[in-house]
Amino acid sequence: MRLGVNIDHIATLRQARKDVYPGLLAAARECLKGGADGITIHLREDRRHIQDKDVFLLRQTFPETHLNLEMAAVDSIAKIACQVKPDSVCLVPEKRQELTTEGGLDAKSGIKKIKSISQKMRHSGIRVSLFIDPDAGQVRAAQEAGADMVELHTGAFAEYSDPQRPNFDRKRAREELQKLLSAAKLAKSLGLQVNAGHGLTYKNVRALSGQKKLFTEFNIGHNIIARAVLVGLKQAVSEMKEIIE
Repeated sequence: MRLGVNIDHIATLRQARKDVYPGLLAAARECLKGGADGITIHLREDRRHIQDKDVFLLRQTFPETHLNLEMAAVDSIAKIACQVKPDSVCLVPEKRQELTTEGGLDAKSGIKKIKSISQKMRHSGIRVSLFIDPDAGQVRAAQEAGADMVELHTGAFAEYSDPQRPNFDRKRAREELQKLLSAAKLAKSLGLQVNAGHGLTYKNVRALSGQKKLFTEFNIGHNIIARAVLVGLKQAVSEMKEIIE
């Protein structure tokens, strides 16, 4: 199983002062030392954390490292992706007022635009993933849109499965876990690679990491960065990598 570490919140800290520290390249290097299999970044339309130059510098500095670029299905970001040529892009929904991504992409209603963006990516040699809720209709729409992968949105499962969160509910967590497993099985049967991410922690990721025949990659950011504040980035990544393996 692969671990992609999302380093957006390193950039969040930097942008809080509009400074040059902490450095994104140094952060990526520490993640790789800790055992990360790839680096994930989200170039948002509002540029609240990751900046255009970050994307280019990461690709240039770590050409052999798997770079996953999260992005909205819009032409302006697609143009940058085609220039940078990350290994993969993950198409996600965006709202300007949200703190973080609030749900999966509606691949069914936006299939025409998603198909167009996917074709552009694939012509540039970039694999395409869709960040979707664990729903059979969305999985089938992802395949129809030409995606190579899906990344299942684990937000609801994460909310109910973590004892430290206010909405902790074992029954609801089991229900959400079953939705994720069912969606993953369907995606695999359709020939799609299955990744997962959003809200995953050192505690709740264990329920998914045991499903090695279903999931290929986890993309985790906030919980690792939060842990890194206390123990350092290399150790925080190493601890998560040990759990999912």
